Amino acid sequence: MTSIEIILPIRTISESNIRECWQAKHRRAKSQRAAAFLMLKRYRRSMNGKSLVVTLTRIGARKLDSDNLARSMKAVRDGIADALGIDDGSDRIEWKYAQEKGKYAVKVTIELG
Repeated sequence: MTSIEIILPIRTISESNIRECWQAKHRRAKSQRAAAFLMLKRYRRSMNGKSLVVTLTRIGARKLDSDNLARSMKAVRDGIADALGIDDGSDRIEWKYAQEKGKYAVKVTIELG
């Protein structure tokens, strides 16, 4: 199995626990989605028609619980799906989530089946 690993220099937060204007949430989601898209769009051809296992690892100062972890990665997940030309609910993609402590970033690991 071949794998690709990319580090996105973005900070994800618990979207369900933050109280802020909808415009700030929209701007953050748009920039996270764009960052994921731009970093992964060059891999579209090599992954065409293959099944994928995508692991999104949030790197941050402290850990989130599992439901907040998945929610914090929604825009990144959408950007990856956009870059690969697949719906993020497709049966071709299995999504996994993990966490590590460290300087804020998101590590994207894609394994080809």
